[in-house]
Amino acid sequence: MSVQAQYNSRWNLPNLISLYRLLSFPFLLYLIFTKNEGLFATFLCINLVSDILDGLIARAFKLQTEFGARLDSMADWGTYILAFLGIYQFKMEDHKADFWLLYVFIGLIIFYNLFSFIKFRRLPSLHMFSAKIGGYIQGIYFFSLFAFGYYPPIFYLAMIWGWVSSIEEIIILIYLKKLRSNVKGLYWVLKSGQRQ
Repeated sequence: MSVQAQYNSRWNLPNLISLYRLLSFPFLLYLIFTKNEGLFATFLCINLVSDILDGLIARAFKLQTEFGARLDSMADWGTYILAFLGIYQFKMEDHKADFWLLYVFIGLIIFYNLFSFIKFRRLPSLHMFSAKIGGYIQGIYFFSLFAFGYYPPIFYLAMIWGWVSSIEEIIILIYLKKLRSNVKGLYWVLKSGQRQ
C-alpha cells in the first residue's frame, strides 16, 4: 500500500469524527469549570451522537481499521470522563444515595484499562457488542439527565449494564494472550478458541 493510500485509510470520515471528539475535550472541560451547563449538555449530546455515527459509517462503508478502533476508544474515554465530570459538577445532587452505582462503574472501567495497559502495554479497543449496547443506554441516560432530569430506572439500567459489560471485558482481557480489536464478545472469543 502506498503512503498516500495509508494516509487516506487512516484519515477517513469515521476517524475524523473520532478525532473531533478528542479535540473537543478541552473545550467541554472548560465549560464544566466555568459552570456553563447548557452549552456543556449541548456539546456532550453532539459527542454522543457522533460516537454512534462514526461506528455506523465505519461498518456501513467498510472503513474499520486498527487505528480507527484505537482512536475511537480514546475518544470514548474522553467522552466518559467529561460525562462523569459533568454529572459530578451539575447533577450530583439529583442522584442522592444512588451515586455509589456510578463509582462502581467508574472503578471497573479504570480497572480494565489499567489491567490492559499493564498486560499488553496499551489500552483495550475490544468494541464488544455489550459495550456498544451499553454505550447507547448510557447515551440515553446522559441525554435524558441533562435534557429532562434524573430518572432512576434509566440510571440503574445504564449502570448495571455497564457493570456486566465491564466484567465481560475483564474476563476477555484475562483470557487473551495478545490484545485484539473488535472481538464482539466473550462468546465469540471462546468460540474461536484463539487466544492470540
